[in-house]
This record gives sequence, C-alpha cells and structure tokens, in this order.
Amino acid sequence: MSQFFVIHPDNPQKRLISHAVEILKKGGVIAYPTDSAYALGCLMGNKEGLDTIRRIRQIDEKHNMTLVCRDLSDLSVFAKVDNAAFKLLKNNTPGPITFILQATSEVPRRLLHPKRRTIGLRVLGNSIASALLAELGEPMMSTTLILPNEDQPMADPYDIRDLLEHELDLVIDGGFCGFDESTIVSLVDGIPEVLRVGTGDATPFQG
Repeated sequence: MSQFFVIHPDNPQKRLISHAVEILKKGGVIAYPTDSAYALGCLMGNKEGLDTIRRIRQIDEKHNMTLVCRDLSDLSVFAKVDNAAFKLLKNNTPGPITFILQATSEVPRRLLHPKRRTIGLRVLGNSIASALLAELGEPMMSTTLILPNEDQPMADPYDIRDLLEHELDLVIDGGFCGFDESTIVSLVDGIPEVLRVGTGDATPFQG
C-alpha cells in the first residue's frame, strides 16, 4: 500500500521531502510531479525498482531511461558532453527537455540502451522534484507515468494512487502537471536532432 503525500507545488514542505527521500533510499518507487507530467522514479542502483517501473509501463530494456538531475554538475559525471553540447544544455535547462547523450561508465549498464549505450538526461524545473533531488544528492532514474495502451501520461495523483497503490511505495500529490511529455533532443552525434516535440521549446534545436 503506497503512502500519499500532499506537497505544496511552490514551497515544498521539508519534512515531507526528507521522508520521501528516505523512502527512495530504502528501495522505494515513487510517483512524482515534473515540469511536464507525472513520472515514476527510483534510485539509479535500484534494480528491483527498475523492474517495477518496467512492469508498470510494460517496457523493455530498449526503452531509454532518464536520469533526472538537480543541475548541470551531474552531467559530466554521467554523460560525455563537448563544449558545444554543454552550451546548449546550459541555455536550455532547467525545463521539460530530455537530452539523449552518450553515457559514461558511471551509469549502471541496466539503464542504458543495449546497443547505443545512450542515456536520457534532464534537469527538472519543478520545485518538488528539485527539492527531492537536492535532498537526495544524486540523480534519480525516471520515466514518464504512461500506462500501457494509453496515449497520455497520468495527471491526477488520486487516480495514480487508486490504480497503482499496490505497486508504488509513495505517490506525491503536487497538483496538476499536464498531459504533455517532455521534448526529446539527441546530442549523440554532436548535431542536435529533435526526436519528439513535447512541452519543451524545440526551436533552439531545429535548423
């Protein structure tokens, strides 16, 4: 049975953020708000948590997972970024854009695309997510909360609790996020390629 925290979207209560981080550190899987839609998250090294997320989403190892980061300081640890790519990242984060990059050896193999060794990286602008990541002190493995055979992410935390309370350890109610996924931009080959246009502005990456 999942716990349910109502956290203020602009001024997250520190006590609840700390409790949520404790749940993550104990191996929990959470549903939380981002600056695009609700997402599922767990610690990077949590194999059982990753299995739970893949089971909920019904996705396999070819699905690119995302590391959500507190700021750009995490990027050079987990991704190979040249000066041009870093400038693009700096000018377009935080926000609802997921960047696909070549991963470094610091990224657990189970999170990588099996052939391309790529990873999605994102710096979140949502206040609750930012507070979670700051308290956690490391990136969180994450993916948008879209149920199988659905076209849009889940947007109502009460619906999330009703449907997934036996799968998740915590549902965070941070208010309505929206139904749009993040924009996805690949920087793998050095030239920006927009793979999906979502809620983030793709204009800076289009020729």
